[in-house]
Amino acid sequence: MPSLSELNTLPQDSFTDALAGIFEHADWVGFRAWTLRPFADVGTLHAAMCAVMHEASDGEKLTLIRAHPDLGDRLATLSPESAAEQEASGLKSLTESEHDRFQSFNASYKARFGFPFILCARLNDPQSMLRAFEARLPNDRETEIATALAEIEKIARLRLDQLFSR
Repeated sequence: MPSLSELNTLPQDSFTDALAGIFEHADWVGFRAWTLRPFADVGTLHAAMCAVMHEASDGEKLTLIRAHPDLGDRLATLSPESAAEQEASGLKSLTESEHDRFQSFNASYKARFGFPFILCARLNDPQSMLRAFEARLPNDRETEIATALAEIEKIARLRLDQLFSR
């Protein structure tokens, strides 16, 4: 991984490749953020990438949200970043009963909103995730889209911090 100062000098394709994985299966965020260079620090890079996300079309935002895996889904094919985050949060060690609760909440949430429940796994444990499911299920769709995008911002910041701490 190049340093931030090196990242600022990369051609657009290399810049995009270096930031792949920050936003789940959405390299277009990095691709578009390239035009906002240079970045003084990781915070300004994160802010620029989040601005790109928020300026995207509603369809692009929904595609980004839908690219995220269900929490605790043992059969899902996860990106390396998501796999590490779910492992660190304890989702890979759920009991059968906990796993069943996650599956039930995931199904109810998707049926209600049409996209997966998004919560920054690294900032939560399985019990707080289950409480968040219960608290958020009654929300309206617009609130959940806004909440999902805010959680994606948290995920992206932690991924950027990890990327540039190597």
